[in-house]
Amino acid sequence: MSTHHGILLHVVFSTKHRRPWLKLAWREDMYAYMGGTLKSHKASLLKAGGIEDHVHLFVRTNPSFAISKTIQMVKANSSRWITDLTCLPGRFQWQRGYGAFSVSQSRAEAVKDYIQDQEAHHRTQRFEDEYLAILAKHQIPFDRKYVFEEEIVG
Repeated sequence: MSTHHGILLHVVFSTKHRRPWLKLAWREDMYAYMGGTLKSHKASLLKAGGIEDHVHLFVRTNPSFAISKTIQMVKANSSRWITDLTCLPGRFQWQRGYGAFSVSQSRAEAVKDYIQDQEAHHRTQRFEDEYLAILAKHQIPFDRKYVFEEEIVG
């Protein structure tokens, strides 16, 4: 028998300390770069979106690669791309960690629509509240004090 797979993931991660560094002027180019990067792990980007402080990626992954390694590669390569492209004060960084949520094929269009509507969605909801709601929807247990990296200003 041949091997078949259809592993769909909704991936979410934010900028370090949720700084608003993802500028609209180059965000689509960043998503395209991420999509190209995913190809090296035999994955494909089906939809990308987000706002200034976080991204949502809808990805078809390949079981030949661990999910954690694929996401780590996308974050590392895109960090370098953003640092090289922009005039940010210092090196760009994503926050440690990410969310990766399985999606059934029957919900694929709903996830694409959700990602497409990020700008409008975040006019009324903060990223932190959105992310906690996604965790709850997927019944993922968490301790709120460990979900987000907080910036300590001394």
